[in-house]
Amino acid sequence: MDKVVLRVLITDDHAILRKGLMEILTENIGDVVCGEARNAEQAIAQVRSREWDLLILDIAMPGRSGVDLLRDLKKEKPQLPVLILSMYSEDQYGKRVLQAGASGYVSKDSPPKELIRAVRKVLAGGRYVSATMAEKLAGDLEHPLGPRHSSLSDRELEVLRMLASGKTVSGIAEELHLSVTTVSTYRVRILEKMGMETTAQLMHYALSNHLID
Repeated sequence: MDKVVLRVLITDDHAILRKGLMEILTENIGDVVCGEARNAEQAIAQVRSREWDLLILDIAMPGRSGVDLLRDLKKEKPQLPVLILSMYSEDQYGKRVLQAGASGYVSKDSPPKELIRAVRKVLAGGRYVSATMAEKLAGDLEHPLGPRHSSLSDRELEVLRMLASGKTVSGIAEELHLSVTTVSTYRVRILEKMGMETTAQLMHYALSNHLID
């Protein structure tokens, strides 16, 4: 009987992290063939060129964010399980990516055994979230309106976090590979949606709602 080989595509812009994930998967699961992508464009090309059993995806990458990529991939490959592995806490992006079609969410601060547990559950057709996140999702059913920032798009939320972290419009534009005009437009939209007038107000809100450390 032929040996079953697990095919995993790892999308993250840090080469050392990709290599580390490969080692963790190989040591704990066994027969794994890993592909690599460092941005959304490479990931889409890989997904279109061959079949994968699992995509492990970061959120913060140069250019298009992982959440944007997730939404596009779910249109092309709705059956492909996607496990988000991010430096952001579940409070910031967990609900958003699950609604976008992710099968699970794991923080990069988590121990390797939690990642492996998540991988196995997702591959078995389940969804993986922490107990804390599961409780929060249950609570959201009772309060469906959610916090004020829930009205923001994925990119707007990303720009909000960066503004609240003290980054300038030009600095954000450079990091996200966008024009200064585009980022300025995002800032205006964010202020309008949030009902605020200044970046200082955004910063206070982000701190109060744990959107930034």
